[in-house]
Amino acid sequence: MRWDYLIGIISDSHDNLAAIRKAVEFFNKKQVKAVLHAGDIISPFTVREFKELNPKLYFVFGNNDGDRVTLTKKFEEIGAVSCGDFGDLTIDGLHIALLHGTDETLVRALAKSGDFDVVVRGHTHNAGVKMIDGTPVLNPGECSGVLSGKVTVATLEIANLNVEITELELD
Repeated sequence: MRWDYLIGIISDSHDNLAAIRKAVEFFNKKQVKAVLHAGDIISPFTVREFKELNPKLYFVFGNNDGDRVTLTKKFEEIGAVSCGDFGDLTIDGLHIALLHGTDETLVRALAKSGDFDVVVRGHTHNAGVKMIDGTPVLNPGECSGVLSGKVTVATLEIANLNVEITELELD
């Protein structure tokens, strides 16, 4: 299997530098094509941990992201792409909705619209995939481990939408 057909997905990193380092290491090892961050990065100082990420990073803001101007500036300095509150992305023909997901009605509407192949969201800190009208809604869980005690990320196969949730072990 070629790993460049994978997309890495992360959410709710909440300033946990050790967890971000582990996630970056994991995505680099898997040689994913791109990484999507579904919000709640929190502070601009976390950018230094994402600096080592090899693939392109796309991110949206979450409800706890405060200084959006500085977050955007710092991430742009390392080549990351800010999608604001909502990302409408196409990666290798896969049409992706990327959002934090505080509004469940919006998440459901995006999935039901038929406009997207997959909806990527965060916010709940609960890892998993739900099918809504045939569209997978993917939540990688929480990279921070603050609510569940588990540091999780996900990978998505572009060709067949297979999802793998991975729990990372911190040193």
